[in-house]
Amino acid sequence: MKRTISIGGAIIIGTISIALAQGNNGIGGINGNASASYAIGLWGDLPYSAIQETVGLPNLIDDMNSQKLAFTVHDGDLKTGNAAPICDDALYLRALGWFNALDAPAIFTPGDNDWTDCDRPANGSFNSLERLQHERQVMFSTNRSFGEHTMKAEVQSTPSCVGTTNTTAGSTAGPYFPTPCVENRRWTFHKVTFATVNVQGTCNNICSSGGGAPDAGGDPTEYNARNAADIAWLQQTFDEAKAKHSAGLMIVWQADPGWDLTDATRAPLRNPTTLAETDGQPDGYQAILSELRDLTIDFRKPVVLVHGDSHYFRIDKPFLDSQGRRLENFTRVETFGDHQENGDNDVHWLKALIDPQSRDVFAFQPQIVPANRVAVPSP
Repeated sequence: MKRTISIGGAIIIGTISIALAQGNNGIGGINGNASASYAIGLWGDLPYSAIQETVGLPNLIDDMNSQKLAFTVHDGDLKTGNAAPICDDALYLRALGWFNALDAPAIFTPGDNDWTDCDRPANGSFNSLERLQHERQVMFSTNRSFGEHTMKAEVQSTPSCVGTTNTTAGSTAGPYFPTPCVENRRWTFHKVTFATVNVQGTCNNICSSGGGAPDAGGDPTEYNARNAADIAWLQQTFDEAKAKHSAGLMIVWQADPGWDLTDATRAPLRNPTTLAETDGQPDGYQAILSELRDLTIDFRKPVVLVHGDSHYFRIDKPFLDSQGRRLENFTRVETFGDHQENGDNDVHWLKALIDPQSRDVFAFQPQIVPANRVAVPSP
């Protein structure tokens, strides 16, 4: 039967089954209750190995498909950062298959292993920026999501990022041309606003990643254009959330930028009040973190940032204001991520329970995929 759905200001008209309308995939707002609670799936940094791709990932997709999810979001990294498979065209085509195997609409934001690190010899010695431009063409050519059921989203068109068609092996530079940052998406669903932002690990592509992995180096020209666009996208997203009187806001990006002085093993050490890195290296995150902090304080309502990158599931409140006071309305969520040494041991996902009428709007449940339990088998 015909239904009309409003998502992020866009109208989608199509044939939707009664099961879907009643919440089979969480899209219950078409029954008239725009404030209904719902659940979404969050995951990323997967798959990183053959067993994860052929066994763990199908188990995870089946588990998400068994739930009543409104949509899912993958926060980046389709492969490991310094080993096969390489960043060839087949990688992105396989990823399309994974996302389209999900019943609910599926959103993806790029990770550094998908493009920034593709210049490494173990990843095929590609031009990193050319790989991002290829990814834009293959995975972000329309304003619709992936998945068996899809939804529309707003797409950033200005200001521009930069692209290149340079395929010189190992090169990271231009020649450059302006291109829309089509990977940045935004949608409002049941009185909550969501957005993806292309913010990367590996110093956000402003420097070489180090860590023993050979890189051709960062690309300040690419970084400067994308960072300006990302900050503008954040500003517009908060403006839209306020204009729509959204109950809360969720941002999804890939990088763990580091938040304080406590955990150098997983992210850069950062002065929590100035938001500056303490190691004297180029800082690809201070500007966007400063903007995010100002916008979060001004918004007042619940804000969640979802990221991957450091492969350590956690939910906490690490954001401080310039006086060292914790931002009570901000929550950081890091999804499960690869640990190849343990096979499928960390191939799991996170369910976000969203109730626009509740005080905190967001609650979270880790979803341990029964078929991917390794250390303690499922009973």
